[in-house]
Amino acid sequence: MVSCLQRLQCRTNFTIKNITEYMLPDTKEAFYLHLDGKLPHLIIRPAFEVFSGELATIAGVHAKYDYFHNGQMTRFPKRLHKSLTETHYGLAFSFDTAEAVKQFIERLSAIVRGA
Repeated sequence: MVSCLQRLQCRTNFTIKNITEYMLPDTKEAFYLHLDGKLPHLIIRPAFEVFSGELATIAGVHAKYDYFHNGQMTRFPKRLHKSLTETHYGLAFSFDTAEAVKQFIERLSAIVRGA
């Protein structure tokens, strides 16, 4: 997953524990890579929820149907989730292949650019 994101020219900003912040190529749009166990997830801003169905139709892309919460995703909005304080949250996706990751990043980049 990491090498695929590097080939796609996604920039890394930081890694804290199992969360790495990336930026889409040629934009200031952040997304996060969550590595926990064997199944990595990419997490995008909840504002892209209207495109979630479209992104999930890419072969090998699987949308998680509940929000992903993590305090390290500092560029994302917060909401209450299982605690008294708000936590950053976003939309998580898992992938079957590197090609699925490539198509997902390309489509997300096009959405961000308004194409």
